[in-house]
Amino acid sequence: MYRYFIRPLLFQFDPEKVHHFTFGFIKWVNGIPGMRGLIAALYTVKDPALEREVFGLKFSNPVGLAAGFDKDARLFNELSGFGFGFVEIGTLTPEPQPGNPPKRLFRLREDSAVINRMGFNNGGVKAAAERLKKNKGVLIGGNIGKNKVTPNEAAAGDYRKCFEALYPYVDYFVVNVSSPNTPGLRALQDKEPLKQLLLTLQQHPLQNKGAKPVLLKIAPDLTDGQLKDIVAIVGETGIAGVIATNTTISREGLASPNREETGGLSGKPLKERSTEVIRFLNRESGGSFPIIGVGGVHSPEDALEKLEAGASLVQVYTGFIYEGPSLVKRINRALLKRGNKK
Repeated sequence: MYRYFIRPLLFQFDPEKVHHFTFGFIKWVNGIPGMRGLIAALYTVKDPALEREVFGLKFSNPVGLAAGFDKDARLFNELSGFGFGFVEIGTLTPEPQPGNPPKRLFRLREDSAVINRMGFNNGGVKAAAERLKKNKGVLIGGNIGKNKVTPNEAAAGDYRKCFEALYPYVDYFVVNVSSPNTPGLRALQDKEPLKQLLLTLQQHPLQNKGAKPVLLKIAPDLTDGQLKDIVAIVGETGIAGVIATNTTISREGLASPNREETGGLSGKPLKERSTEVIRFLNRESGGSFPIIGVGGVHSPEDALEKLEAGASLVQVYTGFIYEGPSLVKRINRALLKRGNKK
């Protein structure tokens, strides 16, 4: 029903406005007595065979919602009802910022893709932390970044502020230095700046009280040499793992008229490259650290491909928009079916 009736209707309108409308609608529906339980019953697959223990955390299933959908931690409880094993909020910055001017979100229907140049628009980490106090048992990842006005030489301070504000309320952290929509941010992926940034968080005094996993989210546009540097950095800093991958700046093979828009591309065109990166990291590291696979997951087969390439968990975002809320359920059922065949 979603693909043939709801999606065509929603896709008649501006994507950012649809996003806000959908948020409001999900919030409203969940406020109706009994609806939260009904939604969970419709979309959640519960089975011990789906459970995963990764970087010391127990996930009810390996399918998560990627960062960017619930930037400000406003809807994580309601979104978990669609069957997600975890929800990643953010990217959050120390101070509120509006992001880039609209229009900044574009559908590429012919390519089953999205281009965004949002620019870390969010209400600031402190406001999100207040909302996270109302968490009803959802496993939460906190994706953190720097404010646009903060120069790269002072970026570690921004990440540290976010880390401190979210520490009591999230289960793991994600260091985002790979968004193409904040000027100069990707320069922080260079080996030495990145190593120092990660050590700032790994060696923070809060980590002495029961260390929270710190992950690094990387771009799909890195060269093999840069990916080898990432493997070395994970070993040298002791971070828990990597999320592969963020959006791409590549426009290869696109058919949509919107392909010329600047920003990060997500969706089906990213599938093969993100899987290549997962496979490369897994092979080069000898499987020594967990990888969360994200990028182009629009079907159960896409998710299985990433898991077989070496991912421990997968995330969806653009696939959730194009395929609808049943995607998570279909992936988990496929995982159970595959397990039963082994």
